[in-house]
Amino acid sequence: MAVELVVPSVGESISEVEIGDWLKNPGESVDQDEPVVVIETEKATVELPAPTAGTITQMLKHKGEKAAVGDVIGYMEPNGNSPPQLRRREPGRSLGSDGAVQENQSEDRSIDQHHPVAPRHPSSSEEGSLDSKAPPSIPQPSTGREEQVIPMTPIRRRIAERLVEAQKTAALLTTFNQADMSAVMALRKQHQESFVAKYQIKLGFMSFFVKASVEALRLIPQLNAEIRGHDIVYRNYYDIGIAVGGGKGLVVPVLRNAERLSFAEIERAIADFAQRAQANQLKVDELQGGTFTISNGGVYGSMLSTPIVNPPQSGVLGLHVVEERPVVREGAVVIRPMMYVALTYDHRIVDGREAVTFLKRVKDVIENPARMLLEI
Repeated sequence: MAVELVVPSVGESISEVEIGDWLKNPGESVDQDEPVVVIETEKATVELPAPTAGTITQMLKHKGEKAAVGDVIGYMEPNGNSPPQLRRREPGRSLGSDGAVQENQSEDRSIDQHHPVAPRHPSSSEEGSLDSKAPPSIPQPSTGREEQVIPMTPIRRRIAERLVEAQKTAALLTTFNQADMSAVMALRKQHQESFVAKYQIKLGFMSFFVKASVEALRLIPQLNAEIRGHDIVYRNYYDIGIAVGGGKGLVVPVLRNAERLSFAEIERAIADFAQRAQANQLKVDELQGGTFTISNGGVYGSMLSTPIVNPPQSGVLGLHVVEERPVVREGAVVIRPMMYVALTYDHRIVDGREAVTFLKRVKDVIENPARMLLEI
């Protein structure tokens, strides 16, 4: 008996999804819980696992098509054999002698983001059969001005909508400072070997900045709050979003209760987020509900930028590349590893004095990391 492949619930606010790549074709066998098809939403990309071991027999929805939660998008046979007759035939698909679905590439084409399929043109022999007087086709040289049209993924569309929303609804302003990374770098060098041996993860910069941000948010609670109607909602917890590059675009998974996490727990969580973001395996609930965001453009070499607030949050901290620069220390010019830091904030709820104080606190904690342990 055919088993239905059904679009699962992927979040409370999501009722429609877009079909991504099918990871298995009709006629291919699958193991139970093996991913069969990619399902894309405006917040995350998930994989639909096979409910049982068997053979894929029919695809009702193809890449780029919409489907609602609960819709049947395909069928499989649990016994490993294709049924003698499919429930319905899709355009461009036919039944082989064994009942398996076969692709008709001349009718059923799809555009893949990385491997676009060009439309099939008739060969010279085919053209001759249509019109015996028609001359054979001559390949035209490439002019180097071709265009490729690729539909935006739901995540990319959502990113675009939220960025525009932030610019339209919030009064955004950015303030800058720079931090001397000497103390953090010396601390990492001193303890890196023992840290890795104990926790099996490297001690990076991000855990220091998460800790420093929590300290600064405690000092300036407006940056951990949001405007809700005519009210300001303050929070006594710190859910820090960490912007990471994913396979489908920038995503911001959230460190829940970051104030309770150790350095090792922060580093492990961020490494896990980055790995699963590349594999499009982050869950929807991991991308929701952050109270503040940290974005590290320095990993791509950015020297300075103005990050955009992730609404309804009131602030985002931008980190940048560490470079040796001349600075003055005790009347002498010395070379230090410096990082520019930027805070973009919603001026409706955060005043300039508060924003500058927040960033100065982050700078002070980073330049004197022992303060995080002494809570001073």
